[in-house]
Amino acid sequence: MRIFMSVDMEGITGVASGAALSAGANEYERFRLLMTQDVNAAVEGAVEAGADEVVVGDAHGTMNNIMIEHLHEKARLISGSNKLLCQMGGIEDYDFDGVLFVGYHGGEGSRGVVNHTVMGVAVTQILVNGKWVGETTLNAGIAGHFGLPVALVTGDDVVTAEARQNLGDLEVAVVKKAKDRFCADCLPPQATHPMIREAARRAVERLKKGELKPYHVECPVTFDLTFKTTSEANMCTLFPTVQQIDTKTVRITADDYISGYKQLWGCLILGRAVQGGVFK
Repeated sequence: MRIFMSVDMEGITGVASGAALSAGANEYERFRLLMTQDVNAAVEGAVEAGADEVVVGDAHGTMNNIMIEHLHEKARLISGSNKLLCQMGGIEDYDFDGVLFVGYHGGEGSRGVVNHTVMGVAVTQILVNGKWVGETTLNAGIAGHFGLPVALVTGDDVVTAEARQNLGDLEVAVVKKAKDRFCADCLPPQATHPMIREAARRAVERLKKGELKPYHVECPVTFDLTFKTTSEANMCTLFPTVQQIDTKTVRITADDYISGYKQLWGCLILGRAVQGGVFK
């Protein structure tokens, strides 16, 4: 049995502010290690339940945060940010049996810790077929396209509730409770790592029993992307498949989820690139 694991950082044990989240930040090296340890706890649980291999996709920022020298021996690591499916890059390369989300966070506008959706500097809101989504539901749509259930979400109480509301009765590990966007009531690693390991074990056991179903999005699918400035939306109309529906919002319609998602990701890349002008 092979498992795909997408790992973000805002929902990792102890993370409560931007000081933990990027190279050069005061707490970053500490939390890179904690991120890797959360991953290892999930890998251990998956292996205990019968997983032969776990392919771990680093899904935060520059996507090279996980410390491979400390990574569990049963894991493979997909590192680097030039991925056609962004946080789910690598899911298309192997035959998997299910998906685990570790260290995830609430979407932009939720009350979750460091809440945002995909690209916080650019995105105000993403709707899929008219429904508000955060990264958890957005990425579950990718998993569903490949026929794979999301079996586990770890993070704060906001993202785990969001996951169960949108994706059903999957396994969760609540490692902290959100108090504000930059404040959390956190459990220590001594408490969270056994919790993550046990939740991952249950998740993989349920996958083996066929208890969890993929999250399928009705197609043709429409993605509405609202940017934080008008120039981002306007410049995305360079793509002939993109329709501008108001000064900050563009719409993408596609026959299948992956085609639409790739166009969405392309718009986000372009939108970020033109912030402040094409030629700065």
